[in-house]
Amino acid sequence: MLARLKGVPKSMIYRIVRKGEVRVNKGRIKPEYKLQNGDRVRIPPVRVAERETRTLSVKLNKISSLPDRILFEDDALLILNKPFGIAVHGGSGVDFGVIEALRALRPEARFLELVHRLDRDTSGVLLIAKKRSALRALHEQLRLKKIQKDYLALVKGHWPSSCKKVQAPLLKNVLQNGGRVVKVSSEGKVSETHFKVEERFEYATLLKASPITGRTHQIRVHTLHSGHPIAFDNRYGDREFDRHLQDTGLNRLFLHAATLCCQHPLGGTLSIEAPLDDQLRHCLQILRKKSPFL
Repeated sequence: MLARLKGVPKSMIYRIVRKGEVRVNKGRIKPEYKLQNGDRVRIPPVRVAERETRTLSVKLNKISSLPDRILFEDDALLILNKPFGIAVHGGSGVDFGVIEALRALRPEARFLELVHRLDRDTSGVLLIAKKRSALRALHEQLRLKKIQKDYLALVKGHWPSSCKKVQAPLLKNVLQNGGRVVKVSSEGKVSETHFKVEERFEYATLLKASPITGRTHQIRVHTLHSGHPIAFDNRYGDREFDRHLQDTGLNRLFLHAATLCCQHPLGGTLSIEAPLDDQLRHCLQILRKKSPFL
C-alpha cells in the first residue's frame, strides 16, 4: 500500500487499515491479516494533498517554529513541545499536522511516526519515533500503562482537595464533519484520571491531571463531569468562566502536557518537561496578583 499511495501520510494509511476500509476478496479483514497469493485487494479512494500545499504549510509560523520547540532528540526519538492550535496529523478537514510538517521539514528522514496524540488545542510534550523498533517499544509501554503523563489544567471554581480521582466511562460520538464529541455514559469505555491541586485562585484552580487511560478528550470531559470545566474549552467549557479570565489575556484552552516519564527504547529512564507558553504563564501571573492570599 505504501508504494501505491505515495504522498499519502502513513498515519492516514494506518487509519484506513484499522477501520477495515481496505477490502480483501470483497470482505473486511483485520489489520494483522497476511495477504495470500491470489488475494484481490481493494484500496478506497484517498485524496492526496498536493506537494505545493505541503510546501506552503512549512512556511506557516507554527510549522516553521517546530525545530525550535524540540525538547530532546537522539537516534530513536524526537520530542516536541507542541504549540496549541495545530493538529498532530492531517485528517478531519485538516490538510496537515505536526507529523506531516516534520516529514516535509526533514525529507531525508526515513521514519517519523507519532507515538501518541494530543488534541489540536492542547500544547506540550509530544513523542515522535524515529525508528520502528522505538515505536513498537513505546506502544507496548502505553498498552501496559507504563508511561506517566501529567497535564496542567486551569479549571473553573474551587476543586475540592478530596477529589483525587475521577472514574467515569466515556462514550465517543463522531459528527458528520469528522469532529468528535465525548460524554460520560454507562455505555462508554472505562476511563480514569487522577487529579492534584497545584494552586488556587479567586475563582479558578490549577490542577495536575494524570490520565490512567487514554480516551479522547478524557481530561476535558472528566473535569466537566466534576463541575469544573477547563478554561476556554470551546467544546466542553463555560462561557461565563471564560469572561472572568478575559483580563488575563487568555484566549486558548488551558490544557498543557507538562511532563512525561517513560523507559527509553534504547535503555534507561527518560523524563521530559515542557515549559508553559507565554500566554499560559502570563495568565497565571495575573491570577496570582489578583489572589495574593490564596
